[in-house]
Amino acid sequence: MRLVIASDIHGAADACARLMRAIERIEPDRVVLLGDLLYHGPRNDLPEDYAPKEVIAMLNGIARHIIAVRGNCEAEVDQMVLDFPCMATYNQLPDPATGGVLFLTHGHVYGPGLHNSASEVPPLGAGDTLVYGHTHIKVHQRISEASDAWCFNPGSVGIPKDGTRSFGVYEDGRFEHRML
Repeated sequence: MRLVIASDIHGAADACARLMRAIERIEPDRVVLLGDLLYHGPRNDLPEDYAPKEVIAMLNGIARHIIAVRGNCEAEVDQMVLDFPCMATYNQLPDPATGGVLFLTHGHVYGPGLHNSASEVPPLGAGDTLVYGHTHIKVHQRISEASDAWCFNPGSVGIPKDGTRSFGVYEDGRFEHRML
């Protein structure tokens, strides 16, 4: 199973276009979007390339490949313009490589408590990974010393906090960060 994992596009059209080119090159089985797709939110500056209507068109063009969850900036109006479900707080994918589960969420309801993410870790076991966004900071580590589960944050496509626009790729039990 090959996934492209992206979060926090925040309506940034040029950055989303670069993500779309990466998706074409990688040819994933699915594209996982971890929320905050269109709106920049009241705590963020407007991205230079803010054009949510362009982002809508790009994402709708690959709608049948997308698994999405709701971020703290999504609203019902976003669901009205997007051709894929985007209002679930979380989703889960079986991970055939580890026998565990990929728990997909934005990070504002469930999260590992890192960098302003929520501190509500869902029940996870060995082989499970909490895959989240929200913080705009790349992470790939064990959730805690006491946990057998891992967490992965792809960083942000639209408004990175570390200055590098990024996304994630998951394949055969391995996560990696890629820069845009």
